[in-house]
Amino acid sequence: MNTQLNIIEHAEKRTRRLRSADDELDMTPMVDVTFLLLIFFMITAAFALQKAINVPPAKDDAASQAQVMEDPEDETVTIKVDEDNVFWVGAPLWEDEMRASSTQGMLVLLRKARAGRGGKYGAGPTRLIVQANGEAVHEKVVAALDAGMSVRMEEIQLMSYEEGDL
Repeated sequence: MNTQLNIIEHAEKRTRRLRSADDELDMTPMVDVTFLLLIFFMITAAFALQKAINVPPAKDDAASQAQVMEDPEDETVTIKVDEDNVFWVGAPLWEDEMRASSTQGMLVLLRKARAGRGGKYGAGPTRLIVQANGEAVHEKVVAALDAGMSVRMEEIQLMSYEEGDL
């Protein structure tokens, strides 16, 4: 009887050892999967190109606060961004400004204005003035400046105005 009791105790100790070994969770596969997912998302992520605009720092003297702009020449296209974030594109060959409610529409009108009498980027105006209302969203103003760069305007100027200025 004593031997049977020893055998039973020995079997219970062995099952306790096996259970304690089985109760531990092996984290190695989880870490491997985590690193594989991390590498996958790093490789497949699309990074958007950010355009930067160099803006000179503001001067404190009174002469730089307000500048009077002379009349636009024949070689000037104007894009006005009003307080409702609507684009108004004006060109020397057009009688009136044309309205564009989207950035894509503004770009199409700017390409037409830039083409002028010539072909693509031909003999049309080479100067762009972006007139931004103080209430306009910054994103729309930057879109107008970027559009000028994309149609290869040689000179791009930014001007701000308030409601009664123009």
